[in-house]
Amino acid sequence: MTGAEDGVTYEQLLERLEAITRQMAAGDVGIEQAADLYEEAGRLHALAAERLARVQARIDRLEPES
Repeated sequence: MTGAEDGVTYEQLLERLEAITRQMAAGDVGIEQAADLYEEAGRLHALAAERLARVQARIDRLEPES
């Protein structure tokens, strides 16, 4: 992860992932650029999943135990 990704919101991560998906689905990228985009998408996905897990943990702490 880069330092620049630290200040990005979860929603912005999703928007970038969607943009990468659209770009790759359009089929107008070369193999090297496709590999770069795939790597970026993997990093963004991991970061988004980590943030989502942290939020879920916060919610779990707030919920009363039954």
